[in-house]
Order: sequence, then C-alpha cells, then structure tokens
Amino acid sequence: MLNKLIKCYQNFTRGLRRRWLRGTVIIALSGILLTVIMFGIVIYNLYYATVRTGLEAKARTATDFFTTHVARAYDDFYDSAFRYAESFREADRIEMQFINRDGSIMISTSAMAAGTAPGTPDVNAAFETGQISSWIGRAAVTEERVMATSAPLILSDGQVIGVMRYITSLRLVDERVMLNILVVAAVGLIVLGMALILNLIFIRYVITPVSEITKMSKRIADGSYGVQINNSYRDEIGDMVESINEMSLKIAQTEKIQAEFLSSISHELRTPLTAITGWGETLTYNDELDEDSKRGIGFMLKEAKRLTKMVEELLEFTKMQDGRFTLNIEEDIDIAAELEDAIFMFRELLHQDELGFDYHNDMAETVFISGDSSRLKQVFFNIFDNALKYGREGKRIDVYIGEVDEHVVITIRDFGSGVPEDELENLKMKFYKGSNSKERGHGIGLAVCEEIVKYHGGNVELSNAEGGGFMVTITLPLLEKFDED
Repeated sequence: MLNKLIKCYQNFTRGLRRRWLRGTVIIALSGILLTVIMFGIVIYNLYYATVRTGLEAKARTATDFFTTHVARAYDDFYDSAFRYAESFREADRIEMQFINRDGSIMISTSAMAAGTAPGTPDVNAAFETGQISSWIGRAAVTEERVMATSAPLILSDGQVIGVMRYITSLRLVDERVMLNILVVAAVGLIVLGMALILNLIFIRYVITPVSEITKMSKRIADGSYGVQINNSYRDEIGDMVESINEMSLKIAQTEKIQAEFLSSISHELRTPLTAITGWGETLTYNDELDEDSKRGIGFMLKEAKRLTKMVEELLEFTKMQDGRFTLNIEEDIDIAAELEDAIFMFRELLHQDELGFDYHNDMAETVFISGDSSRLKQVFFNIFDNALKYGREGKRIDVYIGEVDEHVVITIRDFGSGVPEDELENLKMKFYKGSNSKERGHGIGLAVCEEIVKYHGGNVELSNAEGGGFMVTITLPLLEKFDED
C-alpha cells in the first residue's frame, strides 16, 4: 500500500508540471486561435463590406448622373462614355469601365482592358436583373485580387444601354486585414506568455512541497518508519502531510510490535526445539526401538530442524529490521569458490530429489570480493532451497557465474512453472508467498537474501526465465582481480 502511494506521488511530481503546462498551453492556444479566427472573419467582412458599399454608392450615383445628364440615347453612348471617362479623377486607385450590350469593354480608364469581355458574374447579373452587382476575384491580366461593382445604365424609357463597372485592388485591404490579425495574434501570444509565467509561479508553489513530501515518503517506504515531514502548510497539501505523518507513526508502531513479537516467539521456540532435537537424536541410538518408532523419530527430527531453520531466519530478520545485524567482513573472499562449496554441500539433496544440476563458471580469472563468506553461503543455500522446492517438476537447476562491468554476476535458475509477472516485485517482501505456491514456509527467505546482498553492496533481481522457469540474479561488486598463475 505504501509503495503504491509513493509511486503515485512520484508520478504526480514528475508529471504535474508537464500536464499542467500542456493543459494551459492547449487551452490558451485554442482560445487564441479561435479568437484570431473569429476576429479575422469579422474584420475581413467589415473591410470588404465597407469597400463594397463604397463602390456600390459610387456606381449608383454615377449611373444616375450619366443617364440623366450625359447620355440621353444609345446612339451617343460611346461619345458620352468617352468624355465621362476622360473626366474621371480616381483612375489612380479605381478602374472605370463602360461595357456595351454585347458584354465587351467599350471604354476603360485602363488601356489594357479595352476591347475585352470580362464575363464575370457581376456584369451578367447587372444585365439580367437591372440591379447593381459586385464580385470578388482575380484580374484576368495581373492576377491581382480585385473587387468589381457593375451598375446597369438604364435610360428613362427603361432601356439598358450598357453597364458602368468600377474595379479596385484589394491588396491594401488584404494587407490591412492581415495587419489587424497579426496584432491580435501578437496580443494573444503576450497573454499566453503572461499566463505561462503565472502558471509556472503557481506550479512552483505546488511542486516544491510535493517534491519534499515525495522524498520523505520514499524514505518511509525504504524503511525509515516513524520519520515525520515538517508540516508548514494550511491547505490540502497540509492535510496530505498530516495523513502521511500519521501513517508513518502507525507503521513504525506496527513494525515495532511485529519485530518484538517475532523476536519473542523465536526465542521462546528455540528452547523447546533444541530439547526436541537433542532428545530425538538420543532416541535414535536406542536399539530397542522398532522400525516404525525410528521412522517416526526421524520424521520428528526433520520437522524440528525445519522449524529451527525457520526460527533462525526469523531471528536474523528481526536483527536486520532493528539494526542489530552484523557481518564478519573478510577482504579476500574467492566468490566462485564459495559458490562451488555451497553447490557441493547442496548437491546431495538434489540427487535425492532426482534433479539434474548444471554449473557454468565463465570467470577468466580468480576474482575476490569483500564480504562475509558464511552469510553469502546462506544466500546461496536459501536460493538453492527455493529452486529445489518450486522448480522440482522441471527436474533441473542451472547455476552460472561470470563478470560484467567490475561486478560478479551469479544466476540460479530452475525450470519450474515460474511466477506470475504481477507478483515478481512482491516476492522480496517479508512474509509474502506467491499465489501458485503450495510449499510450506514463512515467506522471508528471499527478503533475508536481499538484505544480506545489500549489506555487501549488491542487489538481487527476480525474473521469469526465457523458455520457462524462475531465475534469481545476484550482482556483487568486485574487490580486485588476480591471475591464477
């Protein structure tokens, strides 16, 4: 439970800044983008509507004046249009065209357009509906974006003698629209930057205490039960700190009670087990006992020895927990020789259970480590014993020793059914037994092994081997190397 809580804290600390900033950036950018798009649409329509309204008003006024005061009949249309075009004063920014009833440009303030037929929707609509019509597109010659407004020239008798057309470039309008959009976008980015700065300041006030809480919580998870986190917060973080402190005290109290109980019960069991073992061994020398009695005594001694081993492990584990565990360190232990001695002593048990044994030494030279040889043999025996119990159906145990990056690596593998992947990380927890385990035991063997190896500066890794079976990998730092010569 505590380990899960620590993982949650670590994930929270590592991901909070990233998730918060990512969420802020996404929301802010989405808002800015939406604002820029909406503003662009509005400003685009506003500017274009203004230009269109201006051209239509100019065209309406001009056509009314032209048909009323300049051209009175179709026969003088060309001469009137020519004179009117010559007097047009806005030719520098607006092109004016007179289009005849055939749809061809008769007179234009731009010499390039004369004689051509625009064929655009505004011209056709003006002839067909008799109403002013506008069009936005690209000029045929320059490919420039333009707006054109066509107004029909209607005489007093209702006759449509042609179309007066005004054309203006949209380049300046588009530039003005784009400038406004860029200004709004720049303001939005400034707002985004200010929002990010404010969020970073806010996150700092959140991340810093959470990081401190995570560090202290990890210490609690690593075994520093009872340690307290300084609580200077008066918000939800303060409530979390208070809960963790309370949990730490309760765990410390529980661990103390458990350790005292284990130590007490182990010492209490030692005396009767010693008596049972002693008297049992004495009775085995009594020649008056029949075979059934001797067999029963042998079974009693076997179980007493198993219980004695269990008691010894419990006592050692309680010493590890309360800091009374010690090692007799030697500076020149030949680790391969110690492993081979353990194999030799354990091989008879393997033979009794009809298990094959394969040992491979991949060390090119003799290597030495600093450590306690008896404790290391205890580790080997525990792991061999587990391999024997849980890998019995595989009928084989493989042991390998080699050197990797200034460390000696020892692997012990059985060929049993293995362990469910979701249980691997729990196997080194004290008193934990796998769901597939049918063997008797107390579940602290691997926990003791890991503690001993940690005292030697190494580590123990548990995994399911490729092809089936369970594998324990022990890594220990080397002291120095010596050539066998």
